[in-house]
Amino acid sequence: MSDYVLSDATREKLLKASTATVATALYKRGLRKQFIQGVVPVSPKAQNMVGQAFTLRYIPAREDRNPITVFRNADHPQRVAIETCPPGWILVMDARKDADAATAGSILVTRLAVRGGGGIVSDGGFRDVTGIGALGMPAYCARPSAPTNLTLHEALDINVPISCGDAPVFPGDVLVGDRDGVMVIPAHLADEIADECVAMESYEDFVLEEVKAGAPIIGLYPCTKEENQQRYEDWRTRNNR
Repeated sequence: MSDYVLSDATREKLLKASTATVATALYKRGLRKQFIQGVVPVSPKAQNMVGQAFTLRYIPAREDRNPITVFRNADHPQRVAIETCPPGWILVMDARKDADAATAGSILVTRLAVRGGGGIVSDGGFRDVTGIGALGMPAYCARPSAPTNLTLHEALDINVPISCGDAPVFPGDVLVGDRDGVMVIPAHLADEIADECVAMESYEDFVLEEVKAGAPIIGLYPCTKEENQQRYEDWRTRNNR
């Protein structure tokens, strides 16, 4: 697990950052594959999901290892992950982008929420999405999956590096989720990305106001004219940004 600890200050900044802004900041650093492809919010929330990653890896099930009775085992990795994901952290599951795989249902996700989980993300499916969507805790998956597909995959490894929706996720990385999806920020970059996102969001708010007022994009977005930079500085002063 990463030694990085997400500070309250960085969390607050990322709560206000869009995944698009995070993606741009990471792209400037050469990181192009940090968006978790193919997952959507089970139920959109008013506030971003922000937290560090606690991971679970699935593999295709081998039938002799995965009868329905495996869930009776006290050491079943799926159950253990639900019970050991730290409060405020996000359980991230690698189901090989197989939306048919039921990686969790409403009872387990409710337990994670009651324990103080910061969210749950799977590139597979969820059962009981209505119940999961009613929770206050953010949840993302590929789509609803058949209730009978619990043993389609085998939960194997806890808190190891995984791929989720083609994005590399290391334990302790910082996830930011909004209505568009989920971005993965490498832990060692989280603080500087958060700072940069604050500045980017501020400028984009200014740009949006300018565009709505009829301003042309060229020279404004990106800012290549000194007059636009000066207007932005004046806007910041007026709006305490």
